[in-house]
Amino acid sequence: MTLKGFKKFLLNGNIVVMAVGFIVALAFSGLVKAFTSSIVSPIISRIQGKHSIGLGVQLGSANNQSTFLNIGAFLSEVIYFLVFMAVVYFFIVMPYKKISAKRGTQVFADPPPVKTCPACLSSDILLAATKCKYCGTDLTAQENS
Repeated sequence: MTLKGFKKFLLNGNIVVMAVGFIVALAFSGLVKAFTSSIVSPIISRIQGKHSIGLGVQLGSANNQSTFLNIGAFLSEVIYFLVFMAVVYFFIVMPYKKISAKRGTQVFADPPPVKTCPACLSSDILLAATKCKYCGTDLTAQENS
């Protein structure tokens, strides 16, 4: 095993895209956890009749922590999520886009414009294509959708 092979493995576009997706999923799970623990749980606790203080609304008797709708904790998680995603974008995605551009590949870009084949109705044919890659129908440059 060489260091060059390991570098190629790490810079594989699919791995970086998957890693960014995993990071987004982790951050989103924190947001969901905050929503459930700070918004949903107090509502359920109020229905059950249990006993909180912070930025929010008290749904039950005063100082009852279990029925306190803690909006402050949820807003904290939203801010955390946004800051975390900005860090991921500016410190992982942007540098990776530059490295990939130097290597001649394009990642996290808009898909190229496509046209539809009039014969088989495949809608993922590049505009520059002169033949359909699925059915072999001749295409003209004017046919696009």
